Amino acid sequence: MSENILKVENLTAGYSGKNIIENISFDIEKGKIYSIIGPNGCGKTTLIRTMSRNKKPKSGKVQLNGSNIFSMNTKEVAKKMAVLSQTNSTMSDVKVKTLVQFGRYSHKNWWEAANKEDLDIVDWAIAKTGLEKFADRKINLLSGGERQRAWIAMSIAQKPEILILDEPTTYLDISHQLEVLELIKTLNEDEGITIIMVLHDINHAARYSDEIVVIDDHKVFKKGNPWDILDENVLGEVFEVDSEITEDKYTRKPIFYARKVVRK
Repeated sequence: MSENILKVENLTAGYSGKNIIENISFDIEKGKIYSIIGPNGCGKTTLIRTMSRNKKPKSGKVQLNGSNIFSMNTKEVAKKMAVLSQTNSTMSDVKVKTLVQFGRYSHKNWWEAANKEDLDIVDWAIAKTGLEKFADRKINLLSGGERQRAWIAMSIAQKPEILILDEPTTYLDISHQLEVLELIKTLNEDEGITIIMVLHDINHAARYSDEIVVIDDHKVFKKGNPWDILDENVLGEVFEVDSEITEDKYTRKPIFYARKVVRK
């Protein structure tokens, strides 16, 4: 029987008195990959910021392994959940290895230096993301794909149970997009990390996800496996496109082609 690692219950959040997400509820099963998709402005980023305790909700709660995340100690949350935002421009002048070491801070007291276990985990995270030859290179000298891998390395150095990523392929060309998504898939398969990511590319979401959550008009429109979601009616209603759905011969997952825009 599948185990729910995260439970979102009646979550409402917003800014300046305006609700961006309203009464959202769904479960996240341990060990799966989830993608959150939806049109621009529907509340995807607000949802994951609230789910990860980076934003306080107006109402509702998020249960992490049965505990209300908003009542938990910050370090305890960081030991279980790592969050990678859409843009990461800070610490660009540090070396890759230094950046990755920041991922161990939640496991240390402020006066403690890194021990052998910490250094071994840092080396593991660098190797896992294929950055061994860049370990002593500064972040601002890396390509976009290499930088994203460095930030993912820092995130997994936390040894989290859950990794949340907000549009991890933004600003990357197609080869680096696939490189990052394949890395995320490998982390899920090899390390058992539960993945929750916001993606704009629906076909990427279908290819790399076990389940997809569709947000529309600030609420959950539908949640299901890729074949449930890549449906002419769903794509037409949410994304306003007339589409054709077929099977990817390599992955056996659905893939869609938009034929034309159909405004509501």
